[in-house]
Amino acid sequence: MINIPKLIKSFGYAIEGLLYSFKNNQNIKIHILMAIIVIIAGFFLKLTSSEFFDICVLIVLVISSEMINTCIEEVINLLVNEHRLEAKIAKDVSAGMVLLVAIFSAVVGVFIFLPHLLSLFK
Repeated sequence: MINIPKLIKSFGYAIEGLLYSFKNNQNIKIHILMAIIVIIAGFFLKLTSSEFFDICVLIVLVISSEMINTCIEEVINLLVNEHRLEAKIAKDVSAGMVLLVAIFSAVVGVFIFLPHLLSLFK
């Protein structure tokens, strides 16, 4: 049986996590700003619904990967007080994940937006 009060509490914790991320993570703020710019440009360029869907999936993927990166970094900071190579590697690989997802998203964005931008100049 589903425990509704427990379920509501778990949603509350998830919302707290989102709010914490949006308030305290500089990189997520940058990703959100870029997402807003991309969405506005999408409306201006009249992207198709499937193109908007693809863009939204990529936005969520980038922000989610940044949140995972933050979790990894915070856990490492909690567990490791001194500079250790293993902690550095974990943090670097985690940051690399975000970079990889962001670059992939930018490349896909170019493929989606470029035809629309080129049609403006014809």
